[in-house]
Amino acid sequence: MIRCHTLSWGAPGQPLTSPLTIALESGSLSAIVGANGCGKSSLLKVIAGLQKPLSGKVALGVPRQGGLSFLPQQQHLDRQFPISLEELVAAGFWGRRLSTQLRAQRLTNALEHWHLNGLEKRPLIALSGGELQRALLARLSLADAPLLLLDEPHAALDELGQQLLWQHIHAWHAEGRTLLVVCHDLAAVRQHIPQTLLIKNRECAFGASAELIQQTPSTQVA
Repeated sequence: MIRCHTLSWGAPGQPLTSPLTIALESGSLSAIVGANGCGKSSLLKVIAGLQKPLSGKVALGVPRQGGLSFLPQQQHLDRQFPISLEELVAAGFWGRRLSTQLRAQRLTNALEHWHLNGLEKRPLIALSGGELQRALLARLSLADAPLLLLDEPHAALDELGQQLLWQHIHAWHAEGRTLLVVCHDLAAVRQHIPQTLLIKNRECAFGASAELIQQTPSTQVA
């Protein structure tokens, strides 16, 4: 599903790591972990096609139309943009042909699943960080893509929000989707994600989460 061959990324002439060659099979659930600035989010953007690599190639085994959904960090969203929470979530239908009735039903279900009832008409600027993050995740859930790239999906979520997140991640994985998740919470990665790409000291290591994360001294990577 995701194949990177001698991939380098970062600022021109300044690759963040040694060239990466890795294959993540269809239906896999994987994490990317590492310290701030090591290149986790940049790698996810390169895989998503939002940023060009310095060298090497990325091949995705998904359809060009609707095959990939990307969850960005919420600080990249313009909260002054004049739309409501409901309109933000409904953007997950983009490019899909569904009846008005089915759209309404699925939108209602998504809002309920992410505990967003009663916030439908609230503008983005009036949302808390956790509410906005759950809205972004609800939008992602409506896209129905086989490949999900999630950049710090747990950010700003309280305990209930994190429980909802991991429930949905496991449900998406059970449906056969491929997930790649940037995450700072190493304890959660060890508990929920079977395999991890660890970026450390400008080198990449890939393997079982429990084995790789045991090599780090704490349960958080800042």
